[in-house]
Order: sequence, then C-alpha cells, then structure tokens
Amino acid sequence: MIIVMKRGASAQEIESVCQRLQKEGFSIHMSEGVEKTIIGAVGDKSRVVISNLEGLDGVEKIVPVLQPYKLAGRDFRQEDTVIRIGDVEIGGGQIQVFSGPCAVESWEQLLEAALAVKKAGARILRGGAFKPRSSPYAFQGLEEQGLKLLARAREETGLLIVTEVMDPRSIDLIAEYSDILQVGARNMQNFHLLRELSKINKPILLKRGLSATIEEWLMAAEYIMSGGNYDVILCERGIRTFETATRNTLDLSAIPVIKSLSHLPIIVDPSHGCGKWQLVRPMSMAALAAGADGLMIEVHPNPAEALCDGPQSLKPHKFVSLMDELRGVAGLMGRTI
Repeated sequence: MIIVMKRGASAQEIESVCQRLQKEGFSIHMSEGVEKTIIGAVGDKSRVVISNLEGLDGVEKIVPVLQPYKLAGRDFRQEDTVIRIGDVEIGGGQIQVFSGPCAVESWEQLLEAALAVKKAGARILRGGAFKPRSSPYAFQGLEEQGLKLLARAREETGLLIVTEVMDPRSIDLIAEYSDILQVGARNMQNFHLLRELSKINKPILLKRGLSATIEEWLMAAEYIMSGGNYDVILCERGIRTFETATRNTLDLSAIPVIKSLSHLPIIVDPSHGCGKWQLVRPMSMAALAAGADGLMIEVHPNPAEALCDGPQSLKPHKFVSLMDELRGVAGLMGRTI
C-alpha cells in the first residue's frame, strides 16, 4: 500500500509512520516528490487497521496498490523518474542515445566507434564484453579485457559505459568498470541475478524478454527495486512473434503503455528489434515520436567484418545522418538530443 503524507509533513511525522509500519513487518520504500512524500509499504495488509494508519499525524491518505508491481508503478511515484549519472540525465528533457558496437572486438575497433558516436552527439557508449550467443561456437566476447578497453575508451572520450552482465558472480567485476549494467533479454527473468543487482549502487538497464508481457517486464524491474536499487531503465528491444521479415517485432506501443503504468524511463533498441540496419532509421524516429526517453543503436566501423550482429549495425556516417534527423523529431516533441 501507499501512504501519502500531507504537504509539509515534518521529518518526525514521516519517521513515526515508518517506525509504525516496520513494527508491523512492512518493508519501507520512500519516494520524495516535489510537493509530497510517498511511503511505499510492502507486506501483509491484514496486520494493520487502515483507519488507524490514517489517524497518524502527517498522513493524508492510504492508497491500496492493486498492481503486482508496487514500486515500479505510478501509484508509488507520479513524477517520472530521472536517473542522473554525472551531467547525463536519463528520463528528463534530453533524449539519450546509447551507441557503439554490439561487441568489443579490439581497441582499434572500439576507439573508432566511440569517437564516431561521440562526434555525432551520443553520450553513452554501448559495447558487449560478455556476449550471450545462441551458439556456443560463436564469439563470446573479450570478457575482462573487453571491460578494460571500454574503461580506456571512457577515458579517451568522456562517454559513459553500458555493458551486459550475465552472471551474479561477475557483477562486482563489471560494476568496477561500467557506469550502467545491462540485463539482456535472455536474463530478464533470471531472478537470482536481479536480486543481486538490487544491492548495487549502479543504474540497471533492463531489456524486455524475448516473449515477456509488459507486466512480466515490470515485475522484473520490481525485483531490482524491491532490494533498494530504484535506478532502473527499461529497454524495449522487440519480442518474438510469428513474423519472419524482421529479427523481432519491435513493440512501439509498449512506450505509451509503460508511460501510463510506470514512472521508470524507457528507451528503445531498434537494432535488435529489427535486425536490419535499413530499418533502424524509421524505427528510431517512430520511437521518439511515441515518447521514448532514449535509443540504443549499434554502430560499427565495418559491419561486414563484425564478429557479432553486423547486419543490424550502422556505419558511422549513416549514424551521423540519423542523429541529425533525430534532433528534428526530438524538437517536435519538445525535447533535445
């Protein structure tokens, strides 16, 4: 349930309510808005009398939460969540572009891609060091060496780094190098991994599972938030349907649906969503028009020789052209890139 405190409620009144809830076995999650403080209480509602809670000093009202996702939902937080990493904001007025190669292959490849995407206006460099592949014989990534190259690219360019984590045992290692940890589609319901990520002080980019419903996706976010990490970025990357013309079916309707249900920022990955570089441009523009807070776009200096996902990667000059067009769309939406 949600306890809405009165405007101007004192710190002592808020603490008193929290102590009462904790005494009854509830876990407490705070959301401090511009005007009011919201207390999310997760536990057995049968242990308290609602009218008694409403009588506590500073309490305005008690709101039951019907959705299974208590913390990711709009009931817990009406204002959009904005995640800040240094001077970069995700979920605010500026649309963020996460760009770079699917996999880190070499220093030369990574640096060329990083310099190109930064020049075009991206502020976050994506690149896989640990790669989950359908075939055990496919390129699996450079692992820790790839992480070191990403960190070196950050030093050279000033770009933030996002890379994927696949195993709870590698969380500490990846967090040492990366600014944002990505949970891939195949691990969206790896609940042990999500619980461990809830304990770290780094933003988590959570991709939608291959066949996940929006509720299942938000419940995966709930696993991370319930452990105390509220910095979750959702990423729509296409779902598996009967259609074979594209790699996946990019569900752009998920953007306004998420915006209505959740306060979390949502970005779109048209590269994985379509699997063809020719479709990245129109789907990127459509995603911004639908209200996305950002895009994840694969860029490779030489897609024909890429060790991973070359057919969906843009060449640097095409990315430059796309960014120019996206600025126009962003302006129409009252935002910037």
